[in-house]
Amino acid sequence: MSTKDHLLVEEKNQAVILTMNRPEVMNCFNFNLLHLIREQVDALHYRNDVRAVIITGAGKKAFCTGADLKERATLSPDGVKKFVLTIRNLLTTIQHLPMPVICAVNGLALGGGTEFMLASDMRIASKNAVMGLTETRLAIIPGAGGTQRLPRLIGVAKAKEMIFTGRKVDAKEALEIGLVNKVTPPESLMDECMKLLAMICETGPIAVEMAKYAIDKGIETDLATGLAIESNAYRVTIPTEDRTEGFTAFNEKRKPRYKGR
Repeated sequence: MSTKDHLLVEEKNQAVILTMNRPEVMNCFNFNLLHLIREQVDALHYRNDVRAVIITGAGKKAFCTGADLKERATLSPDGVKKFVLTIRNLLTTIQHLPMPVICAVNGLALGGGTEFMLASDMRIASKNAVMGLTETRLAIIPGAGGTQRLPRLIGVAKAKEMIFTGRKVDAKEALEIGLVNKVTPPESLMDECMKLLAMICETGPIAVEMAKYAIDKGIETDLATGLAIESNAYRVTIPTEDRTEGFTAFNEKRKPRYKGR
């Protein structure tokens, strides 16, 4: 397999599907895979025709099991720092994409694999999925945002429990604690992602982008500042053609035809 084939890219129904394609090593990421994903993500920032990004892993066993430890063993201390910074910057870039990002968790998602999930907006998991930030069992800590994103998602106490023990959770528990949005049979995973995508495609593109911006920026601050962020984001939608189309379609009792303008 060519190193370029370590990431599969497909466009379908106004979505870009990124599939980590190293099933023989549980889709763990090395520098090459990280660079391939970063190249695609950077380009997506300028794609107004893409309504969502779906990230998944090849095969039936793993979404992503984190860093390629065989490659990691060959790196100097400075090389390890560069690797961790590369992952952290990539996940921050994914989080800041203007369109929704959906993770289709098709199996094991450990360490950096769970951190990939945390950088997305929504997570749909297969029933056979297993997740966890297991780094402390290797005498390190999550280094790509796990200590920051996990407590924001599921609460501080539960996040500390998972990180301090390195404990894994199955799909059922992940749903109960709010780590994933939905659990589905393995054969239905992508279908469920497509159903979610279809609902997103019925909404106004600018409105979704502004809602994501308001939520992500507002959650980091106090309520008063968050409300001001929401107000400014709302103002962006007022002069758009889509807003006019939405009200016109409502009055005419038809589906709106949004154009992202």
